Amino acid sequence: MYDSTCGAAASGQCGKSQPDGDGPPPREPPQAPLERDYSGFDIVKATQYGAFGRVKELVEAGWDVNQPDHETVTLLHWAAINNRREIIQYLLTKGATVDAIGGELQSTPLHWATRQGHLEATVLLLRAGADPTLRDAEGCACLHLAAQFGHTAVVAYLVARGVAPDDPDAAGMTPLMWACWKVSAVDPARLLLTLGASPRPTDRSHGNTALHWAILARNTTAISTLILYGDASLDVPNLRGVTPLAMLQANADSLWVGAKVSDKIKEHSLAANKKNIFRRITYDKKFRWWCVVVMPFVAFYLTGLVLEMDAPYLVKAFLLVCFYALLHFVSNLLFDDDLKNIFPLSVYLATKIWFYITWVVFVMAAVGPGATLMFGLCSAALWYTFLRSWRSDPGVITASRQDKFRTIIELSESSRGGFEPARFCSACLVRRPLRSKHCSVCNRCVAKFDHHCPWVGNCIGAKNHLYFIGFLASLLMMCLWMLWGGAQYFLAECGVPDGASVADILLSWAQCNAWLAWVMLNAAFHLFWVTVLTCCQMYLVVCLGMTTNEQLNRSRYRHFVARGGRSPFTRGPLNNCADFFGCRFCGLVSPRPRDWADPTLDEPDTEPMLPREPHHYV
Repeated sequence: MYDSTCGAAASGQCGKSQPDGDGPPPREPPQAPLERDYSGFDIVKATQYGAFGRVKELVEAGWDVNQPDHETVTLLHWAAINNRREIIQYLLTKGATVDAIGGELQSTPLHWATRQGHLEATVLLLRAGADPTLRDAEGCACLHLAAQFGHTAVVAYLVARGVAPDDPDAAGMTPLMWACWKVSAVDPARLLLTLGASPRPTDRSHGNTALHWAILARNTTAISTLILYGDASLDVPNLRGVTPLAMLQANADSLWVGAKVSDKIKEHSLAANKKNIFRRITYDKKFRWWCVVVMPFVAFYLTGLVLEMDAPYLVKAFLLVCFYALLHFVSNLLFDDDLKNIFPLSVYLATKIWFYITWVVFVMAAVGPGATLMFGLCSAALWYTFLRSWRSDPGVITASRQDKFRTIIELSESSRGGFEPARFCSACLVRRPLRSKHCSVCNRCVAKFDHHCPWVGNCIGAKNHLYFIGFLASLLMMCLWMLWGGAQYFLAECGVPDGASVADILLSWAQCNAWLAWVMLNAAFHLFWVTVLTCCQMYLVVCLGMTTNEQLNRSRYRHFVARGGRSPFTRGPLNNCADFFGCRFCGLVSPRPRDWADPTLDEPDTEPMLPREPHHYV
């Protein structure tokens, strides 16, 4: 029954006065958290819970910091496994033995810290002289433990501090083998390969390589990493005479093998098959590369021939459908993901070559030398900007092996403690500059990354973005010239029917010269998407002051989120334009050049600053 004297009991407001009106009650200030009383803790429990004051009190009272408990475990062990940094530092200053052996596994404190993935504790112990090569009762050193439990940051730090990445344990298992057997994520296997680990060693018990262990674990990620990026051999037999190729062939239809690995298996098997010459040729890398280059050129030409045939439109449509279905089948048969990435570039080059041939054969006589000269100048600008976009460095972040190790050590031992993914690339092992990004297609970090463009086969970044804009503008002008020149040819050679509509005119022109109509259709399509892309690029660069990557992923960047998604790098349209093109506009503005490849660039002021999210390494 409702008690009128304490009507707020259910809501926890019993005994509190209620405000007048319908508004919510005023919020009371939060109470300060109560401090836990550690005075009754013994020194082991105080160390485990991080009660530094209690630990210090007991040590000052005479407790021996090297006295083990009933499990032969020292205080430094307990501080390391629980990442109690302040206590670790204090115990070391009081003479704690840094390589004390304890517990059932006969482990050192460094073993415990690396097993748990505590980078801060690992750094403190190593700087105090701990030996990372000592083995526990199972024969594992610290690097083996960090690898098999997937602690990528600890693996990186140990190798950077001089631990050999291929050092085997008592059974001959290398850290890479443990990572492939135990961890399904891409790291630390990829990290170990980047740091110089070899996939070729074999263990003593079974004679397995890292690839054997990855296949036994059905670790799709590790298999792909070893075969596609680690250059692992498929033909190394283990002690039973079984090769990784035989193991994969036995499971070729299983989903966990992966499409890319299946292609590699077929390519390897057919290359070794001396009898089936035709299938060997179809999986030859050079042959397939030339197919990618030549196929768009031939397809464009054959399509034009079909359109020029003196046959009903339904017959032409049927032939084209059959032809492109055949091309689709052949491309799926021959092309892997790497070749498919360069296919758009081949389409672009083939289209432009046929533009030039068509201009020389049909259009040049109709428009005269002046227009041809202008068309040639536009083409020269197009090829210059295209080659600079395609072949020039987009701003790749590079570092020597020593620089990578130095970066890993600096980040591990910094006051922040650890690797912040926004500022460190675990694939390239470099400090990631502001506005840079790792390109998954090129597998490299690019300064002021905009996007990876398949039409130029390269990333667009700080050093070639201006050339890319010039490429788009030149391509747009070339398409306009092609359409204008084609129209002049049709007007001169085919004429315009009296009283005909636009559709009738276009149809009559297509019947007059189907090849030129086909080329102009391609030019119109290119003109459409190039215009859209150019407008989008200029809007982002000039109006918003951001890259395509930032526009698509701004919710992932703290300095964008803090400003409600707006770019902290914009200085207004005129200044943005001056910064990008490097011009002063007759002294009206002053460009502000910045080296976006400089990893020391700080983030812009982002008030109000949001709290940092914790990062976990798996």
